[in-house]
Amino acid sequence: MTASHLPRRRLIAGWDEHPLGVGCRPIGGPSIYQEHATGWAPVSDITAVDALLQAHAQGATVFDAADVYGLGHSQRLLGRMLAQVPRESVRITSTIGSFKGTGPHAYSSLNLHRQVEQTLENLGDVGYLDVLNLHHTSFGPRDEYLHEAVETLQALRDMDVVKAVGMPAPHRFQIAPGSDACDQGRSARFAYLFQRIRPEVIWRIFNPLSRMPPGSGTADDESDEDIFSFARRQGVATMICEPLAQGLLTGKYPEDTAFLPGDVRSRVSPSVLEAVQRGVQPLREHFGATPEELARVAIHYCLRKCPDSIVLVGCSAAQQVVSNYKGLREELSDEDYHAICATYADLRAKLNAFEHHPHRRQLDAASELIPAP
Repeated sequence: MTASHLPRRRLIAGWDEHPLGVGCRPIGGPSIYQEHATGWAPVSDITAVDALLQAHAQGATVFDAADVYGLGHSQRLLGRMLAQVPRESVRITSTIGSFKGTGPHAYSSLNLHRQVEQTLENLGDVGYLDVLNLHHTSFGPRDEYLHEAVETLQALRDMDVVKAVGMPAPHRFQIAPGSDACDQGRSARFAYLFQRIRPEVIWRIFNPLSRMPPGSGTADDESDEDIFSFARRQGVATMICEPLAQGLLTGKYPEDTAFLPGDVRSRVSPSVLEAVQRGVQPLREHFGATPEELARVAIHYCLRKCPDSIVLVGCSAAQQVVSNYKGLREELSDEDYHAICATYADLRAKLNAFEHHPHRRQLDAASELIPAP
């Protein structure tokens, strides 16, 4: 197991987990659902399972796989890994809400039950899900399916099929004086749904490209807080995904990179790739030019910016996993951290030029990576 200076973090009351979890989208391979790419590059099944086992050996305890990743393939590969480790050594989270089959809505009671059952079948003999995440918060016209979904989620909890429920946070959760009406509307909507659903976990995308870095979380006034301080005040856990911005922050992808059909990164434009490549150059010069070093920098940034959160990093190869966990052995100095923050701030400023670019939203909007049906 890789040693880390970072303390374990809470996922659900009484459960303290390794701060670096595993996102399983990459191992699902290419996939397309409702004409949208939802997958990743091809990965052999053997390579994928080896990567997951290596993550467990390195100390990972939280593994996340949505039903739409590889249209179930990611979950089945995770199930092959789970069959080889003690159930009590892992926390399994799964996201539903994108895949509705032939039903009227993804959050109808029948579809929620069906998708949970199918997820458990894909994962093998695991018995239950530790966290069931909702992918989006669209419950139909006039919230037609909200009451039905709330009752179903509670029933799944009561049956111990699901230990906890997670819901996504808006990317601009802030109701401070001066925030625009759209931001206030999103935040008010989230607060309303939070009271109805009563989740134990809040998840959202966050990485150094995110337009709204979390604040210190020390605001005394409820009207001036970010989603992380809100979660802390409510006593719920947080998870963040895409800390490497789908791998862009590793510097692996020059502007002429051609992603295959079915790969969610195929929606990223050459202009965004070029801007990121140039923006991370100061980090290459200071920390090293390899993708492993740039990944280490981004992961440490997210872990420090979000000190309560489980950070889910995608994996597709054992060597990549070892490098990510090995990078936790060394703590960043305050001087290095401030230099990293300054570099990423400059990069975010450059990316503001893409505010109206069709690919810009992908960098910091998880709910739009796979549009809700």
